[in-house]
Amino acid sequence: MKKALITGVTGQDGSYLAELLLEKGYKVYALRRRTSTQNYENVEHIKENLEWIDGDLTDLASLINAVKISQPDEVYNLAAQSFVATSWPQPIATGQITAMGVTNMLEAVRIVKPQARFYQASSSEMFGKVIETPQKETTPFYPRSPYGVAKVYGHWITVNYRESFDMFACSGILFNHESPRRGLEFVTRKVTDAVARIKLGLQDELRLGNLDARRDWGFAGDYVKAMWLMLQQDNPDDYVISTGETHTVQELVEIAFGCVGLDWKEYVVIDEKFVRPAEVDLLLGDCSKAKENLNWELEVSFENLVKMMVKEDLQRLEKQVDKKSLLTK
Repeated sequence: MKKALITGVTGQDGSYLAELLLEKGYKVYALRRRTSTQNYENVEHIKENLEWIDGDLTDLASLINAVKISQPDEVYNLAAQSFVATSWPQPIATGQITAMGVTNMLEAVRIVKPQARFYQASSSEMFGKVIETPQKETTPFYPRSPYGVAKVYGHWITVNYRESFDMFACSGILFNHESPRRGLEFVTRKVTDAVARIKLGLQDELRLGNLDARRDWGFAGDYVKAMWLMLQQDNPDDYVISTGETHTVQELVEIAFGCVGLDWKEYVVIDEKFVRPAEVDLLLGDCSKAKENLNWELEVSFENLVKMMVKEDLQRLEKQVDKKSLLTK
């Protein structure tokens, strides 16, 4: 039985990856950061099948202990301060977790289990003010946020450990990937949640920033398969994971409102406070290397992804409304 250690398991990607590895017969260890209230919403259905270990990316000793306990064949480092907008008011925390946390995790693996295969969650935000389109593995980085800068550090320190210590360390440069498990602060989920609330009469409007920003959006469930495939290869390497097509925020909005038969123009309000200090206007990934070397394929289209998210948000909110009405009877 293979063993895997996942950081960030309660997040969107971590939960889908844990499901995938459990299906493949892995014993899955999950690093859990101590908080006053734990949020297991994304992994509630598999929580009892995971081996939980307390630890924190900013605390090397706890990570060494986690690797000693789990003795993993594979380590997936998905934990981070992962919201771009938060990285401006919290640049130091973002650097400590999203950048230095990678070094801590690599160092723990190097000290305890150097033969373990390591996956680092890199990001298309590293490309930022893009030098070329589409972006591929060799495209120079030009990050436009503290988050992007931190991810560049995490990416290069992974390359450095691979080359310095002959570790099997890979980075997946993942473009935007969404799902019903996406945090409400991210624009895709913000939109689909708001659409469901407006449809049910729980909300009157949706405030957004730049509707013209273009992103390469895919389904998180497809993208975690690429993470696993990277660690099954003969040699470690870095891969862009994307759909190879872009859509504007306005397209996202149009499809989402269309799912519930509403005209988006009647509900969307442009609010300057949601415009980033330094905007990333266009991200478009070239995933041909992953398709060729990993035999990785996309299964969920952008339109079907948005429809899936709206449907899930509607079902979730309808249950909450029904529960409230029962309690008030």
